[in-house]
Amino acid sequence: MASALEDPVLERYFKGHKAAITSVDFSPNGRQLATASWDTFLMLWNCKPQARAFRFVGHKDVVTSVQFSPHGNLLASASRDRTVRLWIPDKRGKSSEFKAHTAPVRSVDFSADGQFLATASEDKSIKVWNMYRQRFLYSLYRHTHWVRCAKFSPDGRLIVSCSEDKTIKIWDTTNKQCVNNFSDSVGFANFVDFNPNGTCIASAGSDHTVKIWDIRVNKLLQHYQVHSAGVNCVSFHPSGHYLITASSDGTLKILDLLEGRLIYTLQGHTGPVFTVSFSKGGELFSSGGADTQVLLWRTNFDDLNCKDMIKRNLKRLHFDASPHLVDIYPRTPHPHEGKIETIEINPKLEVIDLQTSPPVVDVLSFDSTTVSFL
Repeated sequence: MASALEDPVLERYFKGHKAAITSVDFSPNGRQLATASWDTFLMLWNCKPQARAFRFVGHKDVVTSVQFSPHGNLLASASRDRTVRLWIPDKRGKSSEFKAHTAPVRSVDFSADGQFLATASEDKSIKVWNMYRQRFLYSLYRHTHWVRCAKFSPDGRLIVSCSEDKTIKIWDTTNKQCVNNFSDSVGFANFVDFNPNGTCIASAGSDHTVKIWDIRVNKLLQHYQVHSAGVNCVSFHPSGHYLITASSDGTLKILDLLEGRLIYTLQGHTGPVFTVSFSKGGELFSSGGADTQVLLWRTNFDDLNCKDMIKRNLKRLHFDASPHLVDIYPRTPHPHEGKIETIEINPKLEVIDLQTSPPVVDVLSFDSTTVSFL
């Protein structure tokens, strides 16, 4: 295994769209990639070389967003034609249509269990749909301008949304109320999403910034100014340790959230980059932009072995203010053999809880300032 992070590698590029790429998403098994474009089409690509691609026709205007369902048996797409379509992701590409909003639809997002779909629109609303019956359930109204994006939390209890009214709102899906609000006096967020364990959100700002918020304590954790133009999209690595960003400055940036620093700048596009997404396993990511190209990249983030990860991360543990959290950064929802997921220490330093599957550390000793492995 490698002892340090290796550079991401551009593996392939796909050409088939005739206009800018607006959205990309991997199938749950990582074998397929769905893309949406200004050319009004969806395309379904096989990540294996020399495999056939399929074009899905149905929308009558720009397709703004595409996402696989958690089980991979459906694709949802949003369009400026004010509709949402559900597609069967095979060569026939059959679809059904929702007349979803009274203005262009900007995003679609499935809940983690696949039972619900959230849609965001320029009609200033977010709508939630039941996928079993394919029926409308309820609307969320509090934004005063176009809603650009809405995303479910991993547990489905919350929805985060961002709007051109310069606010980010957190909604409770049980009582259908706005329970939190983050505002910005400078710019608005183009995109927002939860980290893998649902404790933080990341926003992609029109003011060139990327911000990480802890929604448990309503605290801005990190503020990155690494782009020279608006940030259009962000995607968390499944480990929660890394965030990739796409910007109109033509670059992708990879941030190490544990170190709080930029670690990679990637240049592969010849114009603004509008979308980026990690695969569900984190070994790949894809990007698309104004140059009509879809790029497929391979990461090497999972090449660190357990001992290297301990050496690399142990020095970063620190005690936060109330609620006394050591683990303020994301935990992976996908346990991997030989990797520590999280260490937590209570405020009185009396108990250590090592949540690792399978266990890789037998004994821990500590004093008031250090944590050491025996």
